[in-house]
Amino acid sequence: MSQDNTMDLLLAMELPQPQQQQYKIKRLSALCGQDVVFTLGQLTYNRVEQLRQMEHESDIHIVLAGVVKPDLRSPELMSKYQAATPAELVKKLLLPGEIEDLKRAIERLCGYRQLTIEQIKKN
Repeated sequence: MSQDNTMDLLLAMELPQPQQQQYKIKRLSALCGQDVVFTLGQLTYNRVEQLRQMEHESDIHIVLAGVVKPDLRSPELMSKYQAATPAELVKKLLLPGEIEDLKRAIERLCGYRQLTIEQIKKN
């Protein structure tokens, strides 16, 4: 592909909708006796930058921003688990390793933790 063609390709391209992926939480699934599935969504550049600015509990806030389903801000869930805030609910509901795994999965949806570019070698 020549670089002269790159502008035409970019002008003709349609950007896809933000990606979503589903992940089963193994421990919660075992406790419930059926699959507990979280749907994770890709975050925008601006949202990622906002979350990076947070110094306190940034992992929790990435999970809160990236989990599409279930609604971790649900008053019913917060009441059930006696959590005053969504962040507290995440800490009560999930183990630290589960929070980290969800955060990493969300980051992968956003293009982090994977190789996204490739050098073109000239012959």
